[in-house]
Amino acid sequence: MNTIPRPSATQPNAALYRRLESRVRSYSRAMPREFASASGPWMMDSQGGRYLDFLSGCSTLNYGHNHPVLKKALLDYIERDGIAHSLDLHTEAKTTFLEEFDATILKPRGLSYKAMFTGPTGTNAVEAALKLARKVTGRHHVIAFTNGFHGMTLGALACTGNAGKRGGAGIPLSHVSHEPFDGYYGPKVDTADLLRQRLEDPSSGLDAPAAILLETVQGEGGLNVASPRWLRKIAAIAKDHGALLIVDDIQAGCGRTGSFFSFEEAAIVPDIVTMAKSLSGMGLPFALTLIQPNLDVWDPGEHNGTFRGNCHAFVTATASLRNFWGDPAFSQDLQRRSQFLAERLEAIAAACDVPAQVKGRGMIRGIDVGSGARASAITAAAFELGIVIETSGPHDEVVKVLAPLTIDDDVFANGLDLLAHAFRSTGTQPLDAAA
Repeated sequence: MNTIPRPSATQPNAALYRRLESRVRSYSRAMPREFASASGPWMMDSQGGRYLDFLSGCSTLNYGHNHPVLKKALLDYIERDGIAHSLDLHTEAKTTFLEEFDATILKPRGLSYKAMFTGPTGTNAVEAALKLARKVTGRHHVIAFTNGFHGMTLGALACTGNAGKRGGAGIPLSHVSHEPFDGYYGPKVDTADLLRQRLEDPSSGLDAPAAILLETVQGEGGLNVASPRWLRKIAAIAKDHGALLIVDDIQAGCGRTGSFFSFEEAAIVPDIVTMAKSLSGMGLPFALTLIQPNLDVWDPGEHNGTFRGNCHAFVTATASLRNFWGDPAFSQDLQRRSQFLAERLEAIAAACDVPAQVKGRGMIRGIDVGSGARASAITAAAFELGIVIETSGPHDEVVKVLAPLTIDDDVFANGLDLLAHAFRSTGTQPLDAAA
């Protein structure tokens, strides 16, 4: 097993962060280092330690840190005094992005969405989608799903299932029901059929929905994967009942599941798609709500946001589309790398001392070890070996791997070797071990 050079476990400025930063911070609690620089799959801390990033900004850095092609595009743009902020004024950067997105992503897939630039985060994109669905249909109710995660602002939070997140709202979260996701009751129960039955029963108490909102792979909810058949059924239910189908592709999109959009495998065409995270290519804030042209019923300025014109993000997003998605070899290599990850995780799960199950699809996969305490112990052990990694699921019971899509094979293999060691080193710990 190779090792990654790391420094001592001390955290510079720990007292400063405790004194001046809100208690709401989370990732830094499990990974108490002060990071100073990053390149490709690597992060370096202020004491000279190097860490392999299997978190990737929670799927915000699909192409790794500071990819040289994207970095050069941004530096060149800044050097020539390119416009940084423009509200929604037309700029060369926006024009170039729209042209590239249409030519490289939409047209080859037979899609004709209109682009709505929202505020810079995924929850902004979801809020816009919900507002538009209610405006178009005249209905209030939205159907979301168990274990779904859609953001932290009130509308998106109402659609989120996690009780801990919902509890921070301080007010009732209304006009949303959470129906069972695919597989929620096990493989023998088709929850799409249950939803159709509920909607067709006038005494079920389920109001006619404005929208059905879902993730094809539930990134925060435990890497639960919706089957193509289930997704097609849900799409048909939405159409039959006058609801808009919204696919939240914020974490699972931009190649994370193996194709640019996570819903391509199911051969469905959502009415609305929300995107963010890796859309900019290198971690710059950028969110997008894609809407079918006939749904574009907004009045000018009816929904807006100060930072909806992030030209720096347009530049790096355009460069990522050209450099990666304009080349079929990238998609082919992504399929190979996804298969490699699946095989390695299956081997790790098979060697576990407790029941373990591989979950996810493409390059968004992990291992369910049945206990949040055990998963936290594994990720803590992995961090001590130099791996930045997180958990997911309703009890944080899934060790979740979000390596860059561009990671070199030998680096990837080394990182998975270290992760396997972390699993082995914690395998005999009791389930109630401290996280």
